[in-house]
Amino acid sequence: MAAKIGLWVILRPGPYICSEIDLGGLPSWLLQDSNVRLRTTDKGFVEAVDKYFDHLIARVVPLQYRQGGPIIAVQVENEYGSFDKDKYYMPYIQKFSQQALLKRGIVELLLTSDGEKEVLKGYIKGVLAAINIATFQKDTFKHLHNIQKNKPIMIMEYWVGWFDTWGNKHNVKDARDVENTVSEFIKFEISFNVYMFHGGTNFGFINGATDLGKHESIATSYDYDAVLTEAGDYTEKYFKLRKLFGSVLAFPLPPLPKLTPKTVYPSMRPSFYLPLWDVLQYLNEPVISDKPINMENLPINSGNGQSYGFILYETAICSGGELHADVQDTAQVFLNETSIGILGNADQYLNIPKVRGCQRLRILVENQGRVNFSWKIQDQRKGLIGSVTINNIPLEGYTIYSLEMKMSFFERLHSATWRPFRSSYLGPAFYIGTLRAGSSPKDTFLRLLNWNNGFVFINGRNLGRYWYIGPQETLYLPGTWLHPGENEIILFEKRKSGSYILTNLNPSFKTVL
Repeated sequence: MAAKIGLWVILRPGPYICSEIDLGGLPSWLLQDSNVRLRTTDKGFVEAVDKYFDHLIARVVPLQYRQGGPIIAVQVENEYGSFDKDKYYMPYIQKFSQQALLKRGIVELLLTSDGEKEVLKGYIKGVLAAINIATFQKDTFKHLHNIQKNKPIMIMEYWVGWFDTWGNKHNVKDARDVENTVSEFIKFEISFNVYMFHGGTNFGFINGATDLGKHESIATSYDYDAVLTEAGDYTEKYFKLRKLFGSVLAFPLPPLPKLTPKTVYPSMRPSFYLPLWDVLQYLNEPVISDKPINMENLPINSGNGQSYGFILYETAICSGGELHADVQDTAQVFLNETSIGILGNADQYLNIPKVRGCQRLRILVENQGRVNFSWKIQDQRKGLIGSVTINNIPLEGYTIYSLEMKMSFFERLHSATWRPFRSSYLGPAFYIGTLRAGSSPKDTFLRLLNWNNGFVFINGRNLGRYWYIGPQETLYLPGTWLHPGENEIILFEKRKSGSYILTNLNPSFKTVL
């Protein structure tokens, strides 16, 4: 596709890419063995990388520039200077670039990319070192010049904005600052990529997370305050850069493409709902275990475990007391169907009231996104990690339900007996309604009025997370996800039912929290 429209490609195939997605793009099954250290020379990690490149590089080779394709360069490693947990890893990567890439047929330019200081630990001899920056200052290239002289300067990522995390402010960057910085790049003949040129969306469960002392989930929107918005619309940055490029190019720029049309659809309310407890019979067979099992080690999906979504643990308790559980990332705790509290990374203790006889303890854990950057990627197993105790006595005998919420699950829900919608239901539940898109569906933005926290599914496809804490207030809904006429909307709401589902022409973010 890139070749067809006249673009060249710098391929950054990972396997670790960061990109604010779950585990930086690494598959979660790598976490099954707690002894394997990711992004090191551990045998388990190296073997997985080799398998990945066995499949990938064969497809990449014929798309290289020297074979008539669009790929002009390939990145060997991504921001390892910020990781730096294995002194043997970069020498291995240097050898790896010879064996995994060159011996498999890669003939184009090889690169690495790192922060401007971290490049000292992340570069590889014989491979072009590139850097990632937010601003351009007099000494920006000081460390790069120390390890690489008489080579062109390449800024792999010039950050024109930043990503958002739930519960924090919406990040924006002044368009004039971007214009001035790019002018400097042009003045000094520096090569650069704009990151992001086109903002995107963390559809489904693919968002990553940060952990700088506290786990914070990346928002569904990856608008990034980019040059083009999440929905592909032009911004002030776009017009400033277009004018700047037009002033230095020897040929005229092509005309602007038309924007994707958008519309507002009639507001809607769900028609029916299903409490989570009514839904368990429509899930795949639960796992029976003496002890809790984390998501990644569940014996499901052909041995690959569970990557995303929710996991529900059920066990019996016959007394109250102090409950302790190591939860990743957040959990709602229930006695039978009654909510009794919340557990999370920072809150591992909960007082269980006295119980009559034996009751069913239920712990619903949400994976809110695995950390995508820093050494903490090693510790991203989700669900219950280790034993659960009451008054220091371990609980045993669990029924464990995997709630991956794949499309096949929603197909099974069609045969369920849904209850008429009520606006006062408390607790996790699914809500179903209809969006009428007319004969020609168009892009729009969903707004969940008075809903608390959950996910939206359109015709069985996961649009992403909503959360009243912001900063994101709307979810981008591409028109291509809609059918002419009626479309099924299902919400999985964790806490309490809201009222209406609205649509907007434009996205909205909370700017002050």
